[in-house]
Amino acid sequence: MKKIIAVAAFLCIALTQLSAQFEDVRFGFQLSPAFTGIGTDNNRINRNGTNLGLKLGMMTELYFRQNYAISSGIGFAFNHGGSLTYEYGGKYWVQSDLGPNLDTLPDGVKLKYGLQFIEIPLLVKMRTREFGRVRYFLEPGVFLNFKSKSTGSIEGRGIGSDAEKINIRKDINGISMLWGLNGGIEYSLAETTSLVAGLGFQSGFTDLTEDKGTIFDPAGNKRENSKATGSAIVIKLGIIF
Repeated sequence: MKKIIAVAAFLCIALTQLSAQFEDVRFGFQLSPAFTGIGTDNNRINRNGTNLGLKLGMMTELYFRQNYAISSGIGFAFNHGGSLTYEYGGKYWVQSDLGPNLDTLPDGVKLKYGLQFIEIPLLVKMRTREFGRVRYFLEPGVFLNFKSKSTGSIEGRGIGSDAEKINIRKDINGISMLWGLNGGIEYSLAETTSLVAGLGFQSGFTDLTEDKGTIFDPAGNKRENSKATGSAIVIKLGIIF
């Protein structure tokens, strides 16, 4: 947590210092619902459910030309993740304290991930000229996520009610990265104030999980070394000044 706070403080200071080098600087806030999921590169570990999450944070736009800006900020991503079904049983989340009854999980077990992150985007914003009170924009870029909280739930044959809200922090990587694309509109309320609404898509390209488990494959036990990546569809809502 101290490292996350240090990174956030450094980012705020850096953005403040950089603002003097740009033609225009705008600040804002977002409160954006997100539908998130997790997938893997193992065809026997399958996506099976989404989470309804929320992104809350500060936005900063540094304009180097009238309609082109570097867009960044810092935010909190709540209840991200999703569910995965494992065709074969095994030992999963082995670095977490699951208790003796959950050391070995059955075939068809469903693991649900509830993840929270500190999110830092780095985007390039391109917007149109104003049509009446409306501008349209696109924002391609990358997102850097720092793990802040990780919980999990287990569902399956013979699994009791004690398999909920398990602390799985040790089985989740500390940092993950996603690429993304946002698009939408700005609606001008005043000369320097606009409402922002749009739709975004994010797709991870780094592994979310630590991969320390074992799959009980009928052909022989194997290390669970699948690459699990997150994705999100975001309804972007905010205000910018």
